Parts: sequence; C-alpha cells; structure tokens
Amino acid sequence: MPSTVSLIWLVVLLPFLGFLANGWLSFFRPDAKRLVSGIGVGVLVASFLVTLIVVSGLAGAAEGAPYIQTLWSWMPSGELQIGLSLQVDQLSAVMLLVVTGVGALIHVFSIGYMRDDDSYPRYFAFLNLFVFFMLLLVLGANFPVLFIGWEGVGLCSYLLIGYWYSEEANASAGKKAFIMNRIGDFGLLIAMFMIYRSTGSLNFVEVFASAPSAFVINGPTITLITLFLFLGCVGKSAQIPLYTWLPDAMAGPTPVSALIHAATMVTAGVYLIARTNVLYAMAPFSGAVVALTGAATALFAATIALKQWDIKKVLAYSTISQLGYMFMAVGMGAYAAGVFHLVTHAFFKALLFLGSGSVIYGLHHAYHQTHNEDDAQDMRNMGGLSRMMPWTTGVMWIATAAIAGAPFLSGFFSKDQILAVAFARGQDATVFYVIWALGAVAALLTAFYMTRLMLYTFHGLNRTGAEELQHLREAPWIMTAPLVVLAVGAFFGGLINLPHVLPGAGGLEHWLEPATEASAQYLAEVHLSAGLEWGLMGLATVIAAAGVFGAWRLLDSDSLVPASEAPEETGIQKILLRKYYVDELYDTYIVRPTAWLSQRVLWRIVDDGVIDGAAVNGLAKVTQFLGWVGTRFQTGNLGTYVILFVVGALWLLSATLR
Repeated sequence: MPSTVSLIWLVVLLPFLGFLANGWLSFFRPDAKRLVSGIGVGVLVASFLVTLIVVSGLAGAAEGAPYIQTLWSWMPSGELQIGLSLQVDQLSAVMLLVVTGVGALIHVFSIGYMRDDDSYPRYFAFLNLFVFFMLLLVLGANFPVLFIGWEGVGLCSYLLIGYWYSEEANASAGKKAFIMNRIGDFGLLIAMFMIYRSTGSLNFVEVFASAPSAFVINGPTITLITLFLFLGCVGKSAQIPLYTWLPDAMAGPTPVSALIHAATMVTAGVYLIARTNVLYAMAPFSGAVVALTGAATALFAATIALKQWDIKKVLAYSTISQLGYMFMAVGMGAYAAGVFHLVTHAFFKALLFLGSGSVIYGLHHAYHQTHNEDDAQDMRNMGGLSRMMPWTTGVMWIATAAIAGAPFLSGFFSKDQILAVAFARGQDATVFYVIWALGAVAALLTAFYMTRLMLYTFHGLNRTGAEELQHLREAPWIMTAPLVVLAVGAFFGGLINLPHVLPGAGGLEHWLEPATEASAQYLAEVHLSAGLEWGLMGLATVIAAAGVFGAWRLLDSDSLVPASEAPEETGIQKILLRKYYVDELYDTYIVRPTAWLSQRVLWRIVDDGVIDGAAVNGLAKVTQFLGWVGTRFQTGNLGTYVILFVVGALWLLSATLR
C-alpha cells in the first residue's frame, strides 16, 4: 500500500483541531470572525486535499485489501482486542470524498449565511466537530470506533439543530432528534453484542471473514443481527417509523440542514448496510425488509412533500424519500447503486438546501422587521424571485432536474439503476415488482413537488410585497460560488457510474468491487437485456416529464396568495399538510403516556415513595428508632449496667454451650 494512504489520520485530526481552536475562540475571541472563518473552512479544505492524496494512493495500490491503521490499543480485554483503528478501502474512500468535499463547500457557504450571528465561533466549532465524528464513523475499522462516530454525529445534530436554543421550538427539535436516534442506537448496540458472541470479534475484517462459518444463511441469528442493525439505520437515516425528527431538524441554520441531510449523518445508515454487505447478503429476509421499508418511505414522504409550504420542509421530506431509494438499493443487494445515489444525492440535495438558504437569506434581509421571521421560508410569500436572484434560480433548476430524473443528469442515472435492479429482481420474486412500482410512483411525485417548489418560489407574480421587493438581491459570492460548484456535480455526477448499455459503464461499481465482492456469492446476478434497459430508461424519462409537465399545467402560481391571506386547507390537502397526523399520534399514544408514567408512577410512586420514602427516608427512620432504643439503656446507673452485662454474658454462654 502506498505511503500516502498512511496520511489518513490527518484527515480526521484536522477537523478536530478546528473544533478545539474555534471552541477556544468562542470563549476568548468571539468577535474574531475572520480568524474563525479561516480556521473553520481551512481545516475542511485541507482535509479534502489530504483525502485526494489518500484516495489517489489507494487507487494506485495493486492489492484490493483494505489499509488498516491502528493509532493505539483502546480496549484490550482478554480475547477482546479493540484498537482505535482506521480503515481505508474503496467504500470509505467514496464517503471521505463526499463528506470532506461537500462539507467544505457548506463551510464556505456558512461564512456568508452566518456572518451576523452572535455566536459565530461556536457555530463553526460545532460544524467542525460534526465532520470529525462523521469521518470517524466512515473510517472506523471496527464496530466500536464506528459507534463513537455514530453517537458523535447524534450529539452534534442535537447541538446544531438546537443551535438557536433560546427559542423553545428549536431546543425541542434538537431533543427530538437526539431521543429518536437513541431508539435506533439501541438496536445497533444489541447487534454488536450478538456479533461478538457469534464471531468472537468486532473488527470488520475478522467479522466478515468468519461470517460464512459463524452464521447459517437466512438463519435466526444472522436475521436478528441484521434487523437490529437496520433498527439503528432507521433511526439515523429517518425511515418509517423513526423519520419524524428529520423535518423538525429544519429548526437549525440552513447550512446545517445541508450538511446533515445531504452529505453526512442521514446517509450513515446506508453506509452501515453497505459496509456490512456480507451479513445482509446472508440474510435475504432482512434485505427484503430493508428494501420494502425504503420503498414505502420513499412514497410516503413524497406524498407529504406535495403539500408543504415551508421551502425547507419540502426538501426535508424529499431527503427522507431519497434515502428510501438508497435503502431500496442496498436491501436488494445493489450496494453500488445505493452508494451511487448517495453520492449524486449529496450534490443535488446540498445544492437545493443551500439554494433555499440563499433565498431565505435574501428574504430575511428584505423583510427585516416588517414580517414574522417564519415568512421568509413560506413559499406563499415568495414568487417571481428569478428576476432578483438569477444565479440561485439557475442552479436550483439544475438540482431540481437532477432529483426529478431529467435525462443524463446525475439523479437520472442513479435513480434509474435502483429501479432497474428492482425490475430485474422481479423476474425471480414478485415482491420486487411491488418495490419497483412504489419507487416509480415516488419518482413521479418527486418531479411534481420539486417543480411546484420552483414555480411557487421563483416564477409567477411576486408576493413578498413592494417594499421588500426593493431590497431583494442575489446572495454574496461567498454563498453563490459553492452553489455553482455543486451544480456542476449535480449535472455531471452521473458519469461516475453509467448504465451498462453506455460506453464507460459501471465505473463506481468496479471501484467498489473489493469492498462488496464477498457478498456476491450469496446474491443472484441481475440480468437485463439491452432493449429492456433502454426501455426502462425511456420509461424513467416519461415519468420525470409527466411530473414536471403535470405541475406546470395543474399549478397556477399567479393565483397563489400570501400566507396571511391563504384559506385553510381541507380534506386530503389538510391531511398532507399535517403529515398524516403522525406526530399527533406519537404524542397521544407514546409521548403523553410515557410522560404520565414517568411523572405519576416512576417519580411520585417509585422515586418519591419507594426509593426516597421506603429506602432512604425509611432506613433513616429505622436507624433513628434504633438509636432511640439504645438511649433507653443509658440510665447513668452503674448497677443497671452491671445487671445488663451479667444477663448478656449468661445469654451468650448458654447459646455457646448448646
């Protein structure tokens, strides 16, 4: 392995140093914004450059085995030997490029977006720490190191979602994300315990090598392990039923939404399944559960996005839906297709979030103190922004075309490959035709709601108000330049893994083979004729065009009125707007009963009554009573003491003689 790969420790260390430096500045130099910007962005750019060196070294290596770097022995305990080890292979290399590359662009955008924030150093400190933990997650050579990163990004999501914690809604959103992720993390912990019991190791290389002898294909043990792993993925990647935290995560700054939803935390679940592909290949039932859950989530979230008015909420439910596609792929064993969509999604979804951030930034400055702060995110208060924000409009249309599946853009190729695999596997099992149908309908809805977002935001009559319109302008270039770079990725990103009917096909698929080849022996090969593959690509084009054309014809942006004048929704529109009342159901049947149990039973009865009352206070009263009894023997009369001494001695003597 080339020596350049050994620099991998520096990729992780740099963001952590940025966190320490900006954390120090947040206490002692909170006004040093230029220094904070230089450190916060500089460590990410440097980390990306080192990543390029590491990946180029990995690409030039002759062998396909992963490179493992043990920094120190962490938990040596008998046969359990866990080191703080980093693993570089083809899969982690892809994730490294996405996290550091897209993450660096989001950091650059943040300079302009957050420049007026009073806690500027704290923001960049948390952002650097978030990237550090995500890098630790994707580079961990064993489950415990991965789990540190897994928990770390959960902690940072709490800190960043609730960044403006002085408002109760923001603090509550951070707590909601943290708690719902803990539910999933329980599953990951149980899976780790079961893996160690079955294989005697938690190191990836050893676990995957011993899996064929340790597990029976589709046996109860491997099925339970993979289902528990998937529970962790459901929480982290916001799939049914643990998805409700992600829309509320919009409470954080918009660049945070881009970082969490596009390039890092929510893709961790997809990465985990791709990393443990051997285990899932040996558990076809679990794979089917993953794929069906992904397909159902993709369609379910897409229907909710149809009626959201908050521009960031539309993109949040879009993220949930697109993650569903990724789980469809990895659940069917198409690991390369799932990772491919993860990469393209990082480009166009980061662009969409940052583009919406550019819009929100402009509207906040235009509204100033004339409107409620929430008005800057409601599409009913936008319209006609293309005339004032031409660059943002252009790049947002590129991202919209990509996610909608416009021919030859990145999303077209990645989404089409997932649907093509589902259709091909349908020849062996009908359930995959169902998965394909759910994905196809979700693709139609995606094209529709994304076109709706663009029409209501950038086209038609302006609804911001005459006074605000005079102050609307394009965001500074420090914010617009990252959008242009991401637009290039959204447009050309599909070239990294073209379908088999095109020249230069399967680039990413071939690159990932060393990381996924062990699972190939358990998976049936996917066979699609050239004619059928062209036909599916044509059908995908028709679906995307139908969604765009349908939105253009059915929606009249000129008739839209500002939010303050809008009539209340009724019927199915109200159901979609209220997100099928899932949050209300959770609140009624889970949150409130849990709160009642905690306050009325666990607190009042168990804590106050049993622990404090019987155990603590009761023991104190017993001790006090015994002390009182003892004082009765303290008469001060020497004769009484002699009599008691003799009686006691005789009692002990009689007891001994027996």
